[in-house]
Amino acid sequence: DYTNHPFNASKIDKLISINSAVEIDLAGQICSESAGPNIISGSGGQLDFVEGAYNSMGGKSFVCLPSTYQDKDGNLHSRIKGIMTSGSIITDTRPTVHYVVTEYGKANLKGMSSWQRAEALIEIAHPDFRDELIREAKELRIWRKKD
Repeated sequence: DYTNHPFNASKIDKLISINSAVEIDLAGQICSESAGPNIISGSGGQLDFVEGAYNSMGGKSFVCLPSTYQDKDGNLHSRIKGIMTSGSIITDTRPTVHYVVTEYGKANLKGMSSWQRAEALIEIAHPDFRDELIREAKELRIWRKKD
């Protein structure tokens, strides 16, 4: 009730939180608890510290994930999705997500519009999936860049 309360954490200037994720959608919602409907773990204090660092004076919240994963058959899949995998649990809501980091860079989503989030996330997606993500963003009507 005290240590994990986002309000208390946000009183710490320059608070840094670093968490991981299973997937993120182009809206900026983060799933860290399940693979679709299959539970992997609980949320722990992730959202508490994402919010605490986001609201801390000079604070930064980082959610880190590899851009891809391989399934049991060796097929490569993007962890950045147009929309969440059906049944996925949303751990961090889009307005609370600050920095998202993959091996292709970081995106600061703080205060961004829906289309700005989509563009920033596609830029840090694995290059093999960027065209597909752009197509999905267009279908979702959250793509503004000229082709």
